[in-house]
Amino acid sequence: MDTRKPAPQGAGRAILPTALAVLFGGSTAHAVSISEIFYDAVGRDADHTFIELVGRPGESLDGLILVGVNGSNGEDYLRIPLSGILPDTGVYLIADGSAGHSSVPGAQRYTDADLQNGPDSLQLRRGGHVLDAVGYGDFTDARFAGIGTPAPDAPPGKSLTRIAWTGDNGHDFVVTDPSPGIAVPAPVPVPAALWLFGSGLGVLGLRARGRTPTPGT
Repeated sequence: MDTRKPAPQGAGRAILPTALAVLFGGSTAHAVSISEIFYDAVGRDADHTFIELVGRPGESLDGLILVGVNGSNGEDYLRIPLSGILPDTGVYLIADGSAGHSSVPGAQRYTDADLQNGPDSLQLRRGGHVLDAVGYGDFTDARFAGIGTPAPDAPPGKSLTRIAWTGDNGHDFVVTDPSPGIAVPAPVPVPAALWLFGSGLGVLGLRARGRTPTPGT
C-alpha cells in the first residue's frame, strides 16, 4: 500500500548529555554506536525511515561510515559517509529523504537512508574496521553481518531499539515504537562492560524513555 504514514511520535531530544559524557569519558573505545533503526514503515518506506546514533556529545564523526549489508549476498548496498560532531544531546539522527519532505523532523542529516527490510545488517565502520553493527531478521538462508545473534525483524511501523550492550544483537535490540531523537543512557552489567572493553566497541547501555519491548521479542 503506497500511503504516507504520520510522522513517528516522540521526535524530540530528551537525553542526558552529562551522563553520556561520564559513560564514554573513561573509555578508549570509539564512543559512537547504533541506538535505533526504523526500516519498515506502514505503507511506503521512502521519507519515513531513519537511523539513530548515540554517543559522547562533541564526539567526531569524521571518517565514519554507515554501511547497509545485503543479507542475500553479503555485499554492501548502502553507504552513508558521516562528518561533523555529535550535538549536545549526544544523539545524531539520519533520516531518509530531504528536509521539508521527510516525515522525520529535526534530523541532523537527510539523505538516502532507506534500509532494506531484512534479513540484512547495518554496520558502523571506520576504514576497514567495524565499530558497531546490527543484523535483523531470519538469517537461516542469508548472510549475517551483525554481532552475536540476529535481532528480531520489526513489523511494519515498529523500530529496533538498543536496550543493552552484551555483544549480542538478539539480546541488545528489541522491537519498539519509533522514537527518533530520544535516547536515555543506562548502566550495563559488569560482564557486558568487560566484553565491550575487550572488543573495542565501547561501554554503553541504552534504555529508551517510554519504550516498552514488544511481548515475545
